[in-house]
Amino acid sequence: MNIPIATPGEEEVIDLGATLPPALPVLPLKDTVPFPDTLTPLAVGQERSVQLVNDVLAGNRMLVMVASRDPDLDEPGPEDLYEVGVAGIVARMLKVPDGTLRILVQATQRVRIERFSATEPYLVAAIQEEPDVLEPSAELTALTRNIQGTFSQIIEELPYLPEELQVAVANLDEPAELAHMIAGALRIPTEEKQGLLEERDVSKRLRRLSEILAREHEVISLGTKIQSQVHAEMDKSQREYFLRQQMKAIQEELGEVDEVAAEAADLREQIQAAGLPEHIQTVADRELARLERLPPQAAEHGVIRTYIEWIAEIPWSKSTPDDIDLKKARRVLDRDHYDIDPVKERILEFLAVRKLNPDSGSAILCLAGPPGVGKTSLGRSIADAMGRKFERISVGGMRDESELRGHRRTYIGAMPGVIVRSLRDAESNNPVLMIDEIDKMGADFRGDPASAMLEILDPEQNNAFRDHYLDLPLDLSKVMFITTANQLEPIPGPLRDRMEVIQLAGYTEAEKLQIAKRYLVKRQVKRNGLAPSKIEFTDAALKLVIEGYTREAGVRNLEREIGAVCRKVAREYAEGRRKRKRMITPRAVGEMLGRRRVTPDVARRTGGPGVATGLAWTPVGGDVLFVEATSYPGKGALQVTGQLGDVMRESASAALSWVKAHGRGVPEEWFADHDLHVHVPAGAIPKDGPSAGVTMATALTSLVSGRPVRSDTAMTGEITLTGNVLPIGGLKEKALAAQRAGIKRVIAPKANQGDAEDFPPNLLKGIEFLWVDTIEKVLREALEPLEEKPAKRANRAGSQSVRIAASEPG
Repeated sequence: MNIPIATPGEEEVIDLGATLPPALPVLPLKDTVPFPDTLTPLAVGQERSVQLVNDVLAGNRMLVMVASRDPDLDEPGPEDLYEVGVAGIVARMLKVPDGTLRILVQATQRVRIERFSATEPYLVAAIQEEPDVLEPSAELTALTRNIQGTFSQIIEELPYLPEELQVAVANLDEPAELAHMIAGALRIPTEEKQGLLEERDVSKRLRRLSEILAREHEVISLGTKIQSQVHAEMDKSQREYFLRQQMKAIQEELGEVDEVAAEAADLREQIQAAGLPEHIQTVADRELARLERLPPQAAEHGVIRTYIEWIAEIPWSKSTPDDIDLKKARRVLDRDHYDIDPVKERILEFLAVRKLNPDSGSAILCLAGPPGVGKTSLGRSIADAMGRKFERISVGGMRDESELRGHRRTYIGAMPGVIVRSLRDAESNNPVLMIDEIDKMGADFRGDPASAMLEILDPEQNNAFRDHYLDLPLDLSKVMFITTANQLEPIPGPLRDRMEVIQLAGYTEAEKLQIAKRYLVKRQVKRNGLAPSKIEFTDAALKLVIEGYTREAGVRNLEREIGAVCRKVAREYAEGRRKRKRMITPRAVGEMLGRRRVTPDVARRTGGPGVATGLAWTPVGGDVLFVEATSYPGKGALQVTGQLGDVMRESASAALSWVKAHGRGVPEEWFADHDLHVHVPAGAIPKDGPSAGVTMATALTSLVSGRPVRSDTAMTGEITLTGNVLPIGGLKEKALAAQRAGIKRVIAPKANQGDAEDFPPNLLKGIEFLWVDTIEKVLREALEPLEEKPAKRANRAGSQSVRIAASEPG
């Protein structure tokens, strides 16, 4: 076969059947796979490719075209090219003014690259011809006809394939040339085209091509069906639009109200009445214009309407004027809360600063303390004293950041977060917003609410808070945030750093009595449908409820028990069994509430040698813990049980080491011949902390010496190997726990003596505090006088079971 070759200034005829030279220049192609017996137009722009074409035109005009594996490479190397390509002859060349070339290459035969002999200035490779393997058969004929028919159907549905191609395919009987022509015309992935090129067996190539054509025909048919449906829907929408326009005109003629227009007018009135800032007004007007253009049946109609309603309901510029009267504020705090003078003083200081400098910004207060001490009610009192609205949200157990920031409008049922909803409910942009249980927020795959809270509580950032639903800057700097927590440790450091912490400890029994008389009884009498003329509590009855039926730092359970008594009295009146006023005495309390649920057991549990009483701090207030220990013949090992943490186990080891080193009067071989077992009861409750050291050292000394510990004495403090007593935390809560348990003497570190300044006067009067700095002083105050020689008592204690009361960390 011969074709004319045209170049600038000359024309000659080149034989396409000429023998291939052993090596030819290689022209890499991007996203293009040429096939034998086809004409391939190419655009050549790279410098080395332009030089290749110029050199080829100056010689035999032959080259090898090979597809690149990675189309993103500008200059692919030998390892980036496929091994199989097509040899061809440059039939025509046209130079473009921008310096690039347009060439038309007549592909001749398939070749395989054996090796590259040069890479500069362009790739040159040794090649080997790869002829087709053709075995005539009935299957080959069937495949040929099937491909011709399927491709004809595809041509009818694809506009980019010319009709002349359909005629050419129908008149082409050579299977190999047919496969080359159809594969070159299809728009399929480069990898599939390369696979067809590399397949030498014509039957296999036709079978693979038949599968590809069947797949493409199915996709094309589905696309045609979808396009027809889209056109039908568009025609339907246009028809509905014209009909609605006609209906609108008819309604105007009849004087009927257009619901869509009425709805838009109502929303416009809400927007105007909201007093929106200018940039918010612009967004609201834009969304309202979109709403007016949409038919009510449109999916976005309800979404946009709800969004505009939220914008109009948020108090962007509505504020409650502050009415800060310090005398009134003091009366409000005293009316709602008994005692807690340090907390009241701090709140009054804050209000004084706000009165003198209204633009000072809102402080973030964190009220930390055990349950039932009045943290939430303090927030209400602050709002009442300032004349502001009060809203409360609980974040305990919150794990989804979107609960704070809201959900984006792309989700079905999306709505703003709790912060925006609280402002909407308060109808003011400067309410007192209480965030309850901030220490109980969690985190999971949906985000970290604590991190989102950083922006909300930071005065430097919250003036432009963006809710995901609104996607508009919202000023939270006027909001007074008050948070509550039972523990500070779970709160992340950066978040805790943004808050001013006010600690609220538990109440003494005297304080609980006054709170019950002033608040709890009145509230429960009213809540249960009674009146002061129908029921009266004596002080002795209230004391019995406090001491015998509750053991807590706050007053929540106390109010619950008072409510139980009121309900029983209410039943008596409802059934007609009582006409006169019911006097609640201690005897009546026992009849209504049953047997005492809390009994002082310190004396009973500290009767034998080796028993000591310790004080513990817990998230719900102070407590008294008892621990059991025993000594028995062994090899000097120490076993500690009761779900104790590492720090508490180390305290036990340190206490034992000190006792061994300072156990005067105890034979050295006694420790070598006996094992010690320390067990803390309530084994289901984890315990940890260093403040159990003093208690353990006292208990072990009592065990080996046989001297009992005084039953009216409790202790707390960290011990060192040198016998020093180090300070601990939570002393006030521990002292209150000692008072509830009937303890009269408390041994505490001398370094904590300053903490006693914050103790209530009745606590200091009811308990004797002994301040110590060494374990020797602890033992001097805690142990009973010696009754017999320590060695005899130690030998007899070898198989004696004892109890040790330990304390948790402060």
